[in-house]
Parts: sequence; C-alpha cells; structure tokens
Amino acid sequence: MTFVISKDFTFAASHVLNGLAEGHKCGRLHGHNYVVRVELSGPLNDVGFVVDYGDLAPFGEWINNTLDHRHLNDVLTTVINPTAENLALILASELRDQCSVPSDITVAVGVSETPKTWAWYR
Repeated sequence: MTFVISKDFTFAASHVLNGLAEGHKCGRLHGHNYVVRVELSGPLNDVGFVVDYGDLAPFGEWINNTLDHRHLNDVLTTVINPTAENLALILASELRDQCSVPSDITVAVGVSETPKTWAWYR
C-alpha cells in the first residue's frame, strides 16, 4: 500500500527567460510569488509516517535562504533558464539533499508561478 503526503512552501523571486521570441513578456524582468508543493509517497515507517513533516524543515530553510527575494538567474547558474520546470527539477534534488528522505520514498515537486499554472517533476 502506498501513502502520499504533501507540504507547500512559498517564496518570491524575479527572473528573465532567455531564448524567447522578441517581445515575449517572460523575456523581460518579472517576478512571481511561487508556491512549491512537495509530494512524498511510499510505505509508512514504524511510527506511521511516510516522512515526518518536521524532517522537511531544512528544505524550507534552504528555499528561504537561497531563493526568497532573489533574482533566480543569478542564483540558479546551473540551468540555462530558471523556468518552473527547471525549478521543479532542482528543488526535487535539493529536497533529497537537504532532508533525510528514505530511498524507498518517491519524491514529486510542483512549482506554481501563478494560481492557474503548475509544472511538476516526478
């Protein structure tokens, strides 16, 4: 049996997307109030958790210290463009790095730039 938990994190940041057609609005400097949703799925541990929500605190601290009120083009130098899709990939990796997520737990990360849009890395 598989269980799923989720937790949301937020941050505000600016970015510019390169390589777009001239005049595309995302090619100009702009910002978003991002929502990051992590979903962790797998079996329950001995306590009855997929993962203790408290174990996700280092990930929230990393977001606050690294991304919040920053220009993502300056911070995320390993990607060509800080798109929502690329952010989801980077955040999934950081979640595993920052937290003690067991290897039998599946991680999915969604990034929302607007109330109606989500990009997911699963």
